[in-house]
Amino acid sequence: MQPRNMSMSGVVDLAAVKAAGEAKQKAEQARAEAARTGRAPASGARLVYDVDEAGFQQDVLQRSTEVPVVIDFWAEWCEPCKQLGPLLERLANEYAGKFVLAKIDVDSNQMLFQQFGVQGIPAVFAVVAGQPIPLFQGAAPEAQIRQVLDQLVQAAEQQFGIVGAPVDPAAAGEAAAEAPAPAGPYDALLEAASQALDAGDLGGAVQAYKNVLSDDPANEEAKLGLAQAELLRRVQDLDPQTVRKEAADAPTDVPAQIRAADLDLVGGHVEDAFGRLVDTVKRTVGDDREAARVRLLELFEVIGAEDPRVTAARTALARVLF
Repeated sequence: MQPRNMSMSGVVDLAAVKAAGEAKQKAEQARAEAARTGRAPASGARLVYDVDEAGFQQDVLQRSTEVPVVIDFWAEWCEPCKQLGPLLERLANEYAGKFVLAKIDVDSNQMLFQQFGVQGIPAVFAVVAGQPIPLFQGAAPEAQIRQVLDQLVQAAEQQFGIVGAPVDPAAAGEAAAEAPAPAGPYDALLEAASQALDAGDLGGAVQAYKNVLSDDPANEEAKLGLAQAELLRRVQDLDPQTVRKEAADAPTDVPAQIRAADLDLVGGHVEDAFGRLVDTVKRTVGDDREAARVRLLELFEVIGAEDPRVTAARTALARVLF
């Protein structure tokens, strides 16, 4: 049996959890300010930029593991492109980092034009977690475009846990060093939850994080701390040998695979946990597939969105789902 005070050392750091929460809150504040002023947030992350074949890997594929990338295929001679392009640029700034806009001149980038199977321009695609998604073709009405973008942003977050955050981490770190943030209204509760977690009082930690979230549902530190505490509570009474044997004997048993993935993560085998659940999503349908996908997203939260292992697993999940 697993001891009650089993540790997550080497897997997740509560200080990192808190930093991630603060970074996301700053990102949301930046978006709100951009929406209020009509200007893009001051950040090293560009919201609208030109892409060519040489930069496609980094500027689109890699970027899409952090934020949805909308691609506008256009040409100078295309009159509808001259109407759609400025509209997409305005929306990219208005959405303030929930997606970024990559503009590709088809005359200069014929290979990309052909690889995406574009039939005519303007044509708009998205890339999420490295996977291309066709959105629409032609100069669509603004209301329709907004609807498509809202669906894209929602799907990126719900399916892959990808939430754009146009904040320069280096700048944010320098600002924090120059002017430490004042203590927030939940610092005492969060500290109590952290101490309960370290002491192995998993029920107390879960309840403490839930108390914060009942008043502040968007509190990132509480959400991520709760994910960690619930993971530990799920595995505390499991017999690892039994769980692993059940998973090995029944690869199509989704609950068995989920239990094994939890144990993998707690044991520090992050890639194994993610790979197990991606494989489970691949070979299942319906409620079973959804259960495996949801647990995978929960484990992403325990590790943290910036971890490269999460980025790789998101890409793998996208390949399975699309």
